[in-house]
Amino acid sequence: MATDSNPIPSSNSDADQITKPKPSGLLHENEELRKVFDRFDSNGDGRISITELDSVLKSLGSAIPYEELRGIMEDLDYDKDGFINIDEFAAFCKEPMASDEAGLSELRDAFDLYDQDHNGLISHSELHLVLTRLGINYSIEDCQRMIHTVDSDGDGNVNFEEFRKMMSDANKSKAPNQNATAAAGP
Repeated sequence: MATDSNPIPSSNSDADQITKPKPSGLLHENEELRKVFDRFDSNGDGRISITELDSVLKSLGSAIPYEELRGIMEDLDYDKDGFINIDEFAAFCKEPMASDEAGLSELRDAFDLYDQDHNGLISHSELHLVLTRLGINYSIEDCQRMIHTVDSDGDGNVNFEEFRKMMSDANKSKAPNQNATAAAGP
């Protein structure tokens, strides 16, 4: 385990000499990432089991066959301990969507999680519902604003092409900064 090169000050005089960094967007993104991770980690042990993953996906309306679920776990579990820890979860969230057919399939699955009524559109109420289930608290008005920023055809919803473009644009803008976290929603 790496040691911290910036030890915690041992006295108030040491603390006074350290300039506190200003909060950044990354901190906010990491807090959101932690909230989502904690939603998956229902027993609070710091790891997501296959059962916990299955439970959250079902609560979001996505029942995945066990073999597929096992494959997801194997893909995300880099240290092969049978669980997804916060670092593995963060790495997955930071990973850009692939442009190949497998990446498109993953993107479609992500879209389908938000498209609760399966009409091919994500409404502000569907976005609000999914984010709430994930423990991310945004108002309906916040969700309307998020939808509006992505809604290029002006119908008040996000279709798959708008979602794909948003995800593609988000990944392009994050490419220079590998510490950025994937967005929680549209």
